Amino acid sequence: MNSFGQLLRVTTFGESHGPAIGCVVDGCPPGIALAPGDFARDLGRRATGRTRHTSARREDDAIEILSGVHEGLTTGTPIALLVRNTDARSRDYAAIGARFRPGHADYTYWHKYGIRDPRGGGRSSARETTMRVAAGVIARKWLAERHGVTVRGHLAQIGEVTPRGFDWDAVEGNPFFWPDAAQVPELERYMDALRKSGDSVGARVTVVADGVPPGWGEPVYGKLDAGIAAAMMSINAVKGVEIGDGFASVAQRGSVHRDAMTPEGFLSNHAGGVLGGISSGQQVTCSVAFKPTSSLRLPVAGLDVDGQVVDIVTTGRHDPCVGIRATPICEAMLALELMDQALRHRAQCGDVGAVSPRIPAAPDGARHG
Repeated sequence: MNSFGQLLRVTTFGESHGPAIGCVVDGCPPGIALAPGDFARDLGRRATGRTRHTSARREDDAIEILSGVHEGLTTGTPIALLVRNTDARSRDYAAIGARFRPGHADYTYWHKYGIRDPRGGGRSSARETTMRVAAGVIARKWLAERHGVTVRGHLAQIGEVTPRGFDWDAVEGNPFFWPDAAQVPELERYMDALRKSGDSVGARVTVVADGVPPGWGEPVYGKLDAGIAAAMMSINAVKGVEIGDGFASVAQRGSVHRDAMTPEGFLSNHAGGVLGGISSGQQVTCSVAFKPTSSLRLPVAGLDVDGQVVDIVTTGRHDPCVGIRATPICEAMLALELMDQALRHRAQCGDVGAVSPRIPAAPDGARHG
């Protein structure tokens, strides 16, 4: 499937080294102010080639709005967005057209379709996430304007390195989306040594949504946390998703994990803002694990299409840590899932109105209170 969402449905298309990539956003309400310039900031945050710590590929990532917008406002009809590929180097992949790179989708795509596009990984390339971020721009605008919801994220771990301090103001001031400005020189040295070695490393991204009202999500098969997990798992290289405390809950006692309620508010947020699959009004928190990229210049044994053993060396331009530019992608997927759930809630329960009591959320940072 190349589409996700129910009432807000996003379909992406295009390959890493094709002429263009794009998406169609269907189900977006009318009346949202939208212009090509609105996409520049988030697409720039996701882009490669802006720092030595990511792939050297440098795309313009200029958005063309083909439909669904008239005189600067969404019309309620499908919004078609297009980005031209301007810096593809298909020759870098000529040697692997008949080979399967370990850790890549080459082998599985071959068995799925009986044919594959080896240029930059084709459809399995992280290039596709450009259009997720573009669609997420629309969702974030709608969430902020209609519900006051904000979505933001940060890199929470690179390899074995974790933040020693935390400041949201530091996140956008460095190329790692790292919340501890004092650690940035250390990360620079870490990544320089990693790149010099020819190896790669994994990462963890944490993304949160503030202002989500209680009631979004559906019981059993339409759970908000299940939708978030599916959205995050659809991102390239993701191997794990946690909501709230996630796997740390295994070692907790119930007396600790349950989030006590008082008239003044919740005392903690171990559940990550979701109870019974429905938002509680607390901050929605999600942590996403990215595997290390397998596109390395270090040789490794692989097979060709004839089943013969060959040495695989991946040339071209690749990220030593794909998680470095994954923060805006995770933000986009959370925003898209939240907007879809909000529209679904409005469709079924829009007449319910306000319900009392409304318990204030625990303060930001009180997750482990």
